[in-house]
Amino acid sequence: MSKRAVLEVIALDAEDAVAAQAGGADRLELVTDMAADGLTPSRETFAEIRARVDISLRVMLRLADGFAAGDVDALVRRAHELRSEGADEFVLGFLDEAGGPDMTAVEALVAAVDGCRWTFHRAIDRAADRDALRKQLADLPGLDTYLTAGAAGGVDDGLPTLLAEAARGGEPGYEPQLLIGGGLRLDHLPGLKAAGVDAFHIGGAARPDGWDAPVSAQAVATWRAAVDG
Repeated sequence: MSKRAVLEVIALDAEDAVAAQAGGADRLELVTDMAADGLTPSRETFAEIRARVDISLRVMLRLADGFAAGDVDALVRRAHELRSEGADEFVLGFLDEAGGPDMTAVEALVAAVDGCRWTFHRAIDRAADRDALRKQLADLPGLDTYLTAGAAGGVDDGLPTLLAEAARGGEPGYEPQLLIGGGLRLDHLPGLKAAGVDAFHIGGAARPDGWDAPVSAQAVATWRAAVDG
């Protein structure tokens, strides 16, 4: 039996989460403050969402806009708080001034989440060397996904990179699943799926009326059908 592709949807609150699950999402990325491109939600928000849906929840660990870690101790405290509330999947990713992975911050958070599965997010699209970043992170426990558009500008710009990386699946540093998001459109899906990509991430595409409106279950269902088609 074939395993269906993953459809991950950004959720800001319980209303988003319920709609996304109703539309067929497999997993949610939980964030707050999309004006800052997605920050860590409160433990109360996590708890409310966890009580309302039964699909996987990946919680963002990020306290400020940009890809610098900032206060690592504060990030670690938030990770511990969320773990104590039951969170068991996370999203994180930080770069140093040279554009490499901030290993001090990443390793501190990986230790804090203590074996949980996690996604390295679109910081990879700002990295000085994507291949080197992957190899530096390759041995960290729990890393099972890269959320990427292939380029800082989005999937349109990054498509050649995404196809090349999909072809390298299973090589050292390329074992984690490619989760494609960042300007992703329905017309991108056929080529990505043909290349073997089996995980897709949407935010604004799940909200036809914009970020001030909630997730639309119908919009998610349209994506579910396209991902499965």
